[in-house]
Amino acid sequence: MAVEEQKEPLLEKHYYENCPGCKVEKLKESRKGLPIRELVSIWIVVLCTTLPISSLFPFLYFMVRDFHIAKREEDIGYYAGYIGSSFMFGRALTSVFWGIVADRYGRKPVIIIGIIAVVIFNTLFGLSVNFWMAIAMRFLLGSLNGLLGPIKAYATEIFREEYQALGVTAVSTAWGIGLIVGPAVGGYLAQPAEKFPSIFSKESVFGRFPYFLPCLAISLFALETLHMHHGSSEPDESREDVENASLESSTKYKTQKVEGKAPKKSLIQNWPLMSSIIVYCIFSLHDMAYTEIFSLWAVSPRRYGGLSYTTEDVGTVLAISGAGLLIFQTFLYPYVDRLLGPVVVARISGVLSIPLLSSYPFIAVLTGLGLSTVLNCASVAKIVLSTSIITSLFLLQNKAVDQNQRGAANGIAMTAMSLFKAAGPAGGGAIFSWAQKRQDAAFLPGDQMVFFILNVVEAIGVLMTFKPFLVERRD
Repeated sequence: MAVEEQKEPLLEKHYYENCPGCKVEKLKESRKGLPIRELVSIWIVVLCTTLPISSLFPFLYFMVRDFHIAKREEDIGYYAGYIGSSFMFGRALTSVFWGIVADRYGRKPVIIIGIIAVVIFNTLFGLSVNFWMAIAMRFLLGSLNGLLGPIKAYATEIFREEYQALGVTAVSTAWGIGLIVGPAVGGYLAQPAEKFPSIFSKESVFGRFPYFLPCLAISLFALETLHMHHGSSEPDESREDVENASLESSTKYKTQKVEGKAPKKSLIQNWPLMSSIIVYCIFSLHDMAYTEIFSLWAVSPRRYGGLSYTTEDVGTVLAISGAGLLIFQTFLYPYVDRLLGPVVVARISGVLSIPLLSSYPFIAVLTGLGLSTVLNCASVAKIVLSTSIITSLFLLQNKAVDQNQRGAANGIAMTAMSLFKAAGPAGGGAIFSWAQKRQDAAFLPGDQMVFFILNVVEAIGVLMTFKPFLVERRD
């Protein structure tokens, strides 16, 4: 009996007044179904922050050309890489700061500041008149856009354990869709005076600034997202508790709950967290380089091994890829994750990506319907595999830390990932320009070298998913 009396308090959960974490835990216990409203909120906010990241890639080649900074056509990719990487470089400098702010003052302020940054600086990027203004606007957009880490933490905190995979899938799916729909929007709406002369004249603001319309469209979406998030007519107390949860209140609750417990472990010494972040960075480097290289390769002339696509053609391919990704991540990924586990999913996806990428230089020799069919199938498969890897690593990262450290942990992940993603476009653009100058090389001529290097990075990532490097947290 004495043993049972001692065990009872350990099995019983105690909740404290004015503790946001307690209210969220009570809500999760009482709510048996899937929280659809929170799922939609997460999806929209992540989409809002992701759309500007890659929306520029379909028209970046032409934007740099119009700046007249590249002396030769083969050098355009080199300068495009710097513009593409400036966003991630800015985010790398501030991600830890925003993670700490989210833990201490709540998720909501960080989310609102991030959305406001999209509204202002993405609009100004579309009005860029030279190379340096474009870099400055992208850098400021990245520096003030720190909401991805807090929203990832929110996604794991609001869902019951059986739905956590779906919650994190919502983040990664919206992220993947944003990386696809963003370029689709950029491809369709760039240069509107040339595509739709009956609607937009060359003397109008959209004729003088041919890349303003896609940026404006995304900024208006962000503005509407801000209005929805800030002005909801039905306030949800539980959601407010999570958004406004602070490190101080959570720490106070933990101290009351278990007095005398050992201090929390340093995040840097948490190897399950750090190993998953490092692997995540390798795959992020690959994905960002691929995103830029794909668009540059598609719009570059056939004499350089490209497809001679227009921005609209690229937008169509990426829109189809986005639809395929949405179907897979919504209906299939949660079952695959439960069946195989996140580590095995990441490994299999990485291995399958290597032969797929190897086929890209040979796709360029096709024409007509054959080219369109094969390219769309390859693009859908690649984005599904890449997003499956990122989703799996999201899950591993958030399971590796307690709730009160998730904002800071995601801040560290965002900083490291942003550094690697900053290197992706810069390195990818430089390699692409170099490859276009070696069309007659004996070893891996032209774009074959580009996709070979992408495969090397992918293979390194796959090898790092094995023990003893990647370790899962065991409770």
